[in-house]
Amino acid sequence: MKKCFCIIFLLLPGHRVFCWGFYMHEKINYHAVFLLPPPMMILFKPNIGFLSEHAVDPDKRRYMVASEGAHHFLDIDHYGTYPFASLPRDYDAAIQKFTIDSIRKYGVVPWWIQVMLGRLTRAFREKDKQSILKYAAELGHYIADAHVPLHVCSNHNGQLTHQEGIHAFWESRVPELFAESEWDFYIGKASYIPDPAGFIWARVLESAAAADTVLRCEKEISAGYRPDRKYAFEERKGKLVKQYSSGYATLFEFRLNHMVERRMRQSIFSVASFWYTAWVNAGQPALDKLNHDSLSLSEKKEYEKLNLEWKNGKIICRDCGDR
Repeated sequence: MKKCFCIIFLLLPGHRVFCWGFYMHEKINYHAVFLLPPPMMILFKPNIGFLSEHAVDPDKRRYMVASEGAHHFLDIDHYGTYPFASLPRDYDAAIQKFTIDSIRKYGVVPWWIQVMLGRLTRAFREKDKQSILKYAAELGHYIADAHVPLHVCSNHNGQLTHQEGIHAFWESRVPELFAESEWDFYIGKASYIPDPAGFIWARVLESAAAADTVLRCEKEISAGYRPDRKYAFEERKGKLVKQYSSGYATLFEFRLNHMVERRMRQSIFSVASFWYTAWVNAGQPALDKLNHDSLSLSEKKEYEKLNLEWKNGKIICRDCGDR
C-alpha cells in the first residue's frame, strides 16, 4: 500500500498544465466559428475540426521553440500599478524604453496577437486556404490566453502567495466541470474591430484587474474549507491524479460570480471578431475557391513533428506552471 501511494503521489506534479487547458482552447475556437457571417462559414464550418484541433498547437510548440513562451502572457504588474501607464502600448516604443530582452522576459501576448492578425489578413488576401486555417487556429489560442487573469500577473500560479496550482484550477478544472452542463455559449455575432490594438489591450487590462480577485477569493475560501475536502483523487486519462474537489470548485466559481464563464464567452466573441476583422481588412475575398487547398508533404511532417515533440519532450520555455 505504501508503495502504491508513493506511485500515486509521484504522478501528481507530472500531469501537464496548459493555458486554458487543451479542452477549453478547442472549445473556444469551436464556438467562435458559429459567430461568423455566412460568407466565412463556407470555409470555417467544414473545417471546424481542424480549427479546434490546432487551437492547441502554440502550446505544443513550447516543446520545440524556446521563444514561444513569451507569446502567451504579459506580467503587466512588473510595470507598476493599474492601468500600467509606464508600459507603452506600441511595441517599438516599449522596446526603446525597456529593451527587447526585458520586454520578452515579461511577455508579449498583446503585441503577438497583432502580429498573428497581420498574418491571417495576408493569408486571406492571398486566398491561401491552409495558411488561413493555420493562422486562424493559432490566433484564437493567443487571444484566449489574453483573457485569462493569471496570464497577465506575475503571481501567475500563486507561487508568491502559497497558492500553487491556482492557474490550472481557474482555467482547466473549473471549465471542465461546468462548461458543458451549465454555461451558456449563445453569444450573437462577430463584430468588426476598427482598432485591434486598442481592443486587445482593453481585454488585457480587464484580465489584469481580475487577477487580484482570483487570488483573493481562493485564499478566502481555502481558509474556511476543510483541508481533507479541498482535494480529491480522480482518474484522468488513465492516471490517478490529485484534483481540486468538485465541491471546492463549485464554491470558487460562485464566489467569483461566474468569472470563468464570462471570460470564456468574451474569448469566443473576441476570437470570432478578430477572424472577421482579418477577412474584412483583406477585402472580403470569396472563400469557396482558394489556393493551397491541401497540406503538402512537408507541412504534414511538420505537424507530425510538433505532436511528437509534445508527447515525448519537455517544455523548453516558461509555461503556466513554472514561469
